[in-house]
Amino acid sequence: MKIAIATDHNGVEQKKEIIKILNEYEFLDKSPVNTSTDDYPDFAFKVANSIVNKEAEFGILLCGTGIGMSIAANKVKGIRCAHCSNLDQAFLARSHNNANIIALSYKQDLQEIIEMIRTFLTTSPSEEEKHHRRVQKIIDYERGTYNEL
Repeated sequence: MKIAIATDHNGVEQKKEIIKILNEYEFLDKSPVNTSTDDYPDFAFKVANSIVNKEAEFGILLCGTGIGMSIAANKVKGIRCAHCSNLDQAFLARSHNNANIIALSYKQDLQEIIEMIRTFLTTSPSEEEKHHRRVQKIIDYERGTYNEL
C-alpha cells in the first residue's frame, strides 16, 4: 500500500519517525525539504493530488493542529480528509466517512499518532447503506449532481 505523507515545518521529526516505524508501508514523501517559511496548503495539495492521480491510496498530513491541512486538502475534488485527534475519530473517519487522508497535530504523543494512523489504514469502510448513501451525497455534490432534499 502506498501512502503519501507530508508536513509543514512543524512536524518534520515526527514524519521521519512515522516512515521509520510504519515500515510495512511504502511512503511517498511529499515534503522532502522543509523550511521555517513553508506553507501547509502547498503540502496538503501535493498529498491530495497524489491520491486523486492514483499515485497513492491514502494520505497522512501533519501540521501544528492538523486543521489547516485538512481544510486545504478538502478543497481538492475527490478528497475526504479527516482531522483526527483520537482513535475513535480515526476509526470513524474510515468506517463511516471513507476518508482517504488523515490530518494530525504533530504535537500529540508519537505513539498516539502511530496508533491513529494504524487504525485509519486498517479500518475498512462500513457496509451499512446509510454510510454509503452519505458519502455518495458528498461525491455527488462535488460533481454538481446532488439533488437537495
